[in-house]
Amino acid sequence: MKKNTKTKIGIIGCGNISTAYLKNLTMFHNTEVAACADLVPERARAKAAEFNVSKACTVDELLADPGIEIVVNLTIPKAHAAIALAALRAGKHVYGEKPLALDRASGAAVLKAAKKAGKRAGSAPDTFLGGGHQTCRKIIDDGLIGKPVGAVAFMMCHGHESWHPEPNYYYQPGAGPMFDMGPYYLTALINLMGPVRRLTAATRITFPTRKITSQPNFGKIIKVNVPTYVAGILEFACGAVGTIITTFDVWHSELPRIEVYGTEGTLSVPDPNGFGGKVRVRGRADKEWGEIALTHGYDANARGIGVADMAAAIRGRRPHRADAGVALHVLDIMQSLHESAASGRHVVLKTTCRQPAPLPAGLKQWEIDR
Repeated sequence: MKKNTKTKIGIIGCGNISTAYLKNLTMFHNTEVAACADLVPERARAKAAEFNVSKACTVDELLADPGIEIVVNLTIPKAHAAIALAALRAGKHVYGEKPLALDRASGAAVLKAAKKAGKRAGSAPDTFLGGGHQTCRKIIDDGLIGKPVGAVAFMMCHGHESWHPEPNYYYQPGAGPMFDMGPYYLTALINLMGPVRRLTAATRITFPTRKITSQPNFGKIIKVNVPTYVAGILEFACGAVGTIITTFDVWHSELPRIEVYGTEGTLSVPDPNGFGGKVRVRGRADKEWGEIALTHGYDANARGIGVADMAAAIRGRRPHRADAGVALHVLDIMQSLHESAASGRHVVLKTTCRQPAPLPAGLKQWEIDR
């Protein structure tokens, strides 16, 4: 692909997650990182120097640059919606880190603004475009396990206070195990089986306070203000029934990450927070599990593939896969799980979404289909 056909990207937010985006978006054949910005100018300058980005600037300067087509929003979650809206007002397409916003109303405002501006909105996670999950998608689409009838998804751990330098955030509204890790698991399930129609849930806070044992805040006490054990039942529009648990309250677990149960067999799905992993299938007559060779590439850390896909989709005038419509549906599911638990009632989802199209097999590394 000729250099002048590359889509110019501007990155806002130069924290830890930006490293993977900067590395990969300078490698994809159809993208070029033209500028990066951060509230701390030194961070933007450091990332620009590290990845040979021509311009480190302020957020306002980046948004005013007429050459930038897509803004990649890597700010903290509470700023996601505001930065997305500012980028759309500036006439840019926007792609952001998860979650799309902290609540469905703010997320819906981003989609409304994108439609009004005639621009694209996309959102992480894009791990479902990795080789592991695209292989699983092909297995289901090819009917290898028959028609999906159910699924389970489990994210089980004891939280962040023993290792994260700033763990307090994870125990406040807008975070917790569901908003922190739920987007990976729910997006993976939607990729495999489509949108959710109705749900119900129960939640609890097992430990009302947490003692930080990591540095630099060793010994400080966190007050927990968000459910840390969230168990939900998901009724998919396709008819399948799913079970999801996300928790920071357990010490150990041997549960699988994700399994999909079909009329003809079972599919074991790899970690949705990664791009590769083992894919295993066991048919109804099989005496043991069989590992399936990955049918797709991008099995290592390919964060940013959703941005590259958006860039290709804009040029090819097709839907992009890591669509903000999916992210809004995920946000609606997460908020509705908390609301269902609080009310003791089923919740019919206010949103739906299109199941993302699968990636074609055989793509070369750092290439995306038009």
